[in-house]
Amino acid sequence: MKEKMRSLRNFFLYKCLFALTFWNHISLSVENELFTSVSNYFPEDGSDKKIKSLPLLCTNSHQSKANFDWVVIQNTTESLSLSEITNDNVKKLVALLSNFRRGSGLQNLTLTNVSVDWNALIEIFQTVWHSSIEYFNINSVTQLSHVKSYDFDYSDTSMKALTMKKVLITDLYFSQDDLYKIFANMNIAALTIADSEMIHMLCPSSDSPFIYLNFLNNDLTDLLFQKCDKLIQLEILILQKNKFESLPKVSLMTSRMKSLKYLDMSSNLLRHDGADVQCQWAESLTELDLSSNQLTDAVFECLPVNIKKLDLQNNQITSVPKGMAELKSLKELNLASNRLADLPGCSGFTSLEFLNIEMNSILTPSADFFQSCTRVRELQAGHNPFKCSCELQDFIRLERQSGGRLFGWPAAYVCEYPEDLQGTQLKDFHLTELACNTTLLLVTALLLTLVLVAVVAFLCIYLDVPWYVRMTWQWTQTKRRAWHNHPEEQETVLQFHAFISYSERDSLWVKNELIPNLEKGEGCVQLCQHERNFIPGKSIVENIINCIEKSYKSIFVLSPNFVQSEWCHYELYFAHHKLFSENSNSLILILLEPIPPYVIPARYHKLKALMAKRTYLEWPKERSKHALFWANLRAAISINLPMADGKRCGETD
Repeated sequence: MKEKMRSLRNFFLYKCLFALTFWNHISLSVENELFTSVSNYFPEDGSDKKIKSLPLLCTNSHQSKANFDWVVIQNTTESLSLSEITNDNVKKLVALLSNFRRGSGLQNLTLTNVSVDWNALIEIFQTVWHSSIEYFNINSVTQLSHVKSYDFDYSDTSMKALTMKKVLITDLYFSQDDLYKIFANMNIAALTIADSEMIHMLCPSSDSPFIYLNFLNNDLTDLLFQKCDKLIQLEILILQKNKFESLPKVSLMTSRMKSLKYLDMSSNLLRHDGADVQCQWAESLTELDLSSNQLTDAVFECLPVNIKKLDLQNNQITSVPKGMAELKSLKELNLASNRLADLPGCSGFTSLEFLNIEMNSILTPSADFFQSCTRVRELQAGHNPFKCSCELQDFIRLERQSGGRLFGWPAAYVCEYPEDLQGTQLKDFHLTELACNTTLLLVTALLLTLVLVAVVAFLCIYLDVPWYVRMTWQWTQTKRRAWHNHPEEQETVLQFHAFISYSERDSLWVKNELIPNLEKGEGCVQLCQHERNFIPGKSIVENIINCIEKSYKSIFVLSPNFVQSEWCHYELYFAHHKLFSENSNSLILILLEPIPPYVIPARYHKLKALMAKRTYLEWPKERSKHALFWANLRAAISINLPMADGKRCGETD
């Protein structure tokens, strides 16, 4: 007898489960052979309660029929999750949800992959509104067609929060107001519509109970909630990843939101040019996120006066204006990933406690920061391109005195410049007192200079012996190299004595000094200059190679301007290649102006090597030394080349 009862019970349960096959992807688990558990989490309600099982019993009201209905016999569940809702089964969904009247235990409902028409969607909402459900999540909604006006009944509801994500409207011809007014007039505390390409939202028709609005990742613009005075209880507004452009219009939007405390406008297209445009923020606003926009220094002219926490990360701010309006309540400021060159002062932020200025362009932070910002408890200044120099020593000493207020120390504080210290942590960077004490260094240098002056004053000041010795030695080396060349082998292939490489900014010296003195002076010198010898129609690179190959020498006019020219770099590269491929001494370096080593970019390693290993002619500033300079240069390019059409050097048609 017991075996028969057990068999009948199992068969009865099997028939019940079979009757529920229209609910696809529903989470089912059998408890005590009679119960099914369906659950999901609800991020909007913030509840940490345990999700209970949904005890449902399948019964047969008419023993002669094969269709079964679900009847709630013990309602202790809190969460229910269903998916694959279509027009074909929406009636059964509504019938199921109708069992959960106000007072039942069901509080959280999630529907996923909903593809229904407007009437069916409204019927679902209306049923939920008059149930015990408080938190309603609906994901991946496709509203098929027939959007029209509907007189929604908001009365007698338990609803607190609605979350809709990935909503797609396929109906192309309908009134936008018919759609948006359903949501704008909802009498709930929290509304989220995200990832749905929503272009607008109406202002509620009466004072709204909304406390929380989240319109993340839509297509909303500056037109949203303009002149809307019905959101008087709204405290949190999230408009991240939309298409807002005007910061003053955003401020005007908030001006009538009397309770607004938090506003997220990150990842929009916000700008503010500061052109006499007044900003009117809600006085209650204390937290503002403006990160990942297009804001510049002018943003500090358009900020809420009572703001406590401000995020301006990832914008285009270069400095904090000193004349800005004082933000007396500001405690947290995030300026990471901007273009700041120094730590901002606290003249406008008298209550500042936390400052994030990571990933900017700060080489040497001001050492007096904590003196002007006495209330700052934490400074995040790591991941900047620090220049390890004497000035940085003061900042490093400041860290030792700050009592651990530098966040991320020491790992996030690393030398970027100079190159030989790149990667060194600031805590490991040290310079001697002599190197950084200017007074001590000057006194030491002065004493050494006085000793040296007594020995070499006459030679250095009156005879300038070192300069003449250096120039004579360079001239001797040039002549020696010229004697080892074989002009007879090159006369058949070479057309120019020298190809001139120079920066366009040094062209006046080349045209007024170099070319006239070589082509019209003693000796027949033919120079190849890009302005007159480059062949039209050929690429610049090809012209450079041809001119270098057809020239006996290559003259490089070196100056700070030279190292800034990309084409000069190319010309030096090809000439250097010829130097090694032909095993010749074909380079002549003229130092027009001194070049500090730190000015030469890292990519000019060939130039650094050449200047370190090869002699070069230095252009003298004294006119009395010019004759010796030109003599040395002519000797360096001295070679007989065949003349075309019997012309003499310097002749023109």
